[in-house]
Amino acid sequence: MSSIEASPVMVETFESITSYWLAPGSRLKWDCLFALPVWLKVWWNCLGSMMTPCLRSVRFGRDLLGIAPLVLEGNKVSFMGSPDVCDYLDFVVVPGKEREFFRLLIDYLKQQGITSLDLGPVRNESTVLNGLIPVIRGAGCEFSISREDVSVELDLPATWEDFLSGLSGKERHEIRRKLRRLKGAADIQLRLADEREEVRSGMETFLNLLRLSRHEKAAFMTARMAAFFRSLAEALAEWNILRLYFLDLNGEPVAAALCFDYGSTMYLYNSGYDPQFRNLSVGLLNKVLSLRESIRRGKKRYDFLKGAEPYKYRLGGRPVPLYRCRIELGNGHEPPEGSNREGR
Repeated sequence: MSSIEASPVMVETFESITSYWLAPGSRLKWDCLFALPVWLKVWWNCLGSMMTPCLRSVRFGRDLLGIAPLVLEGNKVSFMGSPDVCDYLDFVVVPGKEREFFRLLIDYLKQQGITSLDLGPVRNESTVLNGLIPVIRGAGCEFSISREDVSVELDLPATWEDFLSGLSGKERHEIRRKLRRLKGAADIQLRLADEREEVRSGMETFLNLLRLSRHEKAAFMTARMAAFFRSLAEALAEWNILRLYFLDLNGEPVAAALCFDYGSTMYLYNSGYDPQFRNLSVGLLNKVLSLRESIRRGKKRYDFLKGAEPYKYRLGGRPVPLYRCRIELGNGHEPPEGSNREGR
């Protein structure tokens, strides 16, 4: 067997990691939506063409320990994905095998001439902070951790009434009042588009409402970004992950929410609404109704994702800090005082 074949780190493709994702009995922890093979492939095809892929698996003997979805820029690696469309990222590792996975991965990266890692955004419970950093500290490498942003999420109760009772009296009254006003103004319907053909036409409506809702969103939604959103929606619809919610007034869509249903969590990815109906709070109420639908579906969590918009907290969300981790592999001396766990 050649030295390449015997290497514990192997080059992978999107097709091969998809087979690991679907493998019965796989012990890999696929809990990060933005690290799923389907997501990575769409991101790469639409937004990653200027980078060099570094998609690797790590094994110990025949045991698959984990997957490193990375891109290479010179002598630096970072996550495959970008913070503007991937709210948080992570490695995919078998629970309990994190340190073994990272020791082998770091040895490999050093052998490839990699001198630094720039990893983020990551959550506090990520394998980066709880698996990689202890390995890096033990190796005496320099690293820093800075707080970059915040995500907001909500643990969902069993019923809609339980959700309302968990809000402050003021917010509970406001939601009920706004819903009554909306129902009194028009015939309303929360409509779900999740089949592929529905999604193709629905995404054009969604993109139009998103651009209408705010100047910043219109500027963000370039032709290239719109192509990414369309491709992502169609790809996730094939895997029954996409949930595209429309609020219709008298049969016309006035608000839209692009959500992802994965595991026990509903993710609110982006949204838009027609400003002509701002006085009816259609943007907020479409999110509220999608949240109610998530409770009805038995979801355990509603993830508002990145951003500290006030409405997320008014609806009971709690902040989840997001971090960025920078690691230098080029020297082996002890990290300077103050660099460990910086920003945490």
